Amino acid sequence: MAGGITNPLTVIEQLTYLLFIRSLDENELEAERNEEDGFGDPNRKPIFTPETQNLRWHNFNAMGPQEKFDLIKERVFPFIKSLNQENGETAFSRFMEDAAFLIPTAVVLDKIIVGIDQLYSDVKVANSLDLQGDVYEYMLGKLSASGQNGQFRTPKHIRETMARLVELKPGERLCDPACGTAGFLVSAAERLRNLAKEKKITMLAKDWEDFGGEMFSGFDTDRTMLRISATNLALHGITTPDVRYLDSVSKDSDVESAFDVILANPPFTGTVDAERIADDLKAVVNTKKTELLFVALFLRLLKKGGRCACVVPDGVLFGASKAHKSLRKELVEKHFLQAVISLPSGVFKPYAGVSTAILVFTKTGAGGTEDVWFYDVKADGFTLDDKRTPTDANDLPDLLNRWERWTSSLDGRAEEASRKRSEQSFFVPKADIVANDYDLSINRYKEVVYETVEYDSPAEILARLEKIDQEIAEQMAALKKALQD
Repeated sequence: MAGGITNPLTVIEQLTYLLFIRSLDENELEAERNEEDGFGDPNRKPIFTPETQNLRWHNFNAMGPQEKFDLIKERVFPFIKSLNQENGETAFSRFMEDAAFLIPTAVVLDKIIVGIDQLYSDVKVANSLDLQGDVYEYMLGKLSASGQNGQFRTPKHIRETMARLVELKPGERLCDPACGTAGFLVSAAERLRNLAKEKKITMLAKDWEDFGGEMFSGFDTDRTMLRISATNLALHGITTPDVRYLDSVSKDSDVESAFDVILANPPFTGTVDAERIADDLKAVVNTKKTELLFVALFLRLLKKGGRCACVVPDGVLFGASKAHKSLRKELVEKHFLQAVISLPSGVFKPYAGVSTAILVFTKTGAGGTEDVWFYDVKADGFTLDDKRTPTDANDLPDLLNRWERWTSSLDGRAEEASRKRSEQSFFVPKADIVANDYDLSINRYKEVVYETVEYDSPAEILARLEKIDQEIAEQMAALKKALQD
């Protein structure tokens, strides 16, 4: 970004403010059109008063660069910081108290505004919510620097795959306790909206009301991330989500078993001070490692019967410490562990090269694990280097097809259960897992088939080498003769 702002997260944050300003005007224009057509909400309170009409995007955009810069810095930015829930805005404004406008010059701001308008004109999507969301997703995709404490953005296609593994339903509540940019919440929301559009599910008026807010919860300890996540949700039509500052694994967390679905990629690195960790999490897994504490947290946050799909580093699957083993035993013995899906190590590049897996489980409190489904994802549709360019190799469609078949029909399950452990997916009985000290790494159970390779005898190889030497000698002799002539 021009103007000396080099931190990618700061760039995204500044763009967030401008996108929010634009979205306010877009939403107001749509409400005004509905009122003109006789479909307006009679109780709607306009965002912009007669005195603040010049703060609307389409009005100030006609100004010159310096005049526009002065208005946004001195009036528009303070305006969005002062908005509150009573004015009908999004959850975004709750995290604006310590926000700062850092775009340095009128020239830089004018270029950004022109670029944003160009993005909107380039993304040809009929639905305005889809358009705003697509633009924001595009910009978030350019966020190429990892954050603190092992935070990094989960690729969209991985989020969408995980959302299909647990399938949020109308009337349910979804949570990501380490939400970052709210990507998982957005992916689940888009999946639900698309199913409703395709009339594969029915969404009642109350369901759509919940969709706008109460259905989605996200927690984080980074206020910048909360601003970004609230904007991301708002631009996807989720205007009043439960997005808040919260250290989910600490004693200060007051969130109980309230959720039907959890989708998450929690921090992989770092530890938490032992005295800060919630006692009920210590009862499940006595550790300071965040990757273990968060899985225990998911169990606490879910209702009985609630479903979870989460990313974990491979160490969680085979770690030999008492904490690692006790967590795996908890999942297998006290709940219903459905699947362990191994991901290739390059999935999270350029952020990290760590090997990971997706755990899929249901909270029961009374067991239920009879066997566990393993799937070995070798390719995800992108190269596994830092460039991550698209490629035809992609196991995710097969993964979802097999998952949906075996979880929805007895025939599908029987077909999957007949597969050998040398294949890409297979079942492992609980007894085998217990016998292996609750090890959940796919390599512990996958059978490798070695192909027999027959080599020529040493005498035949030597004969070929002698023939090659003879041919080289003949060629050298011919070359010398040609040089002498």
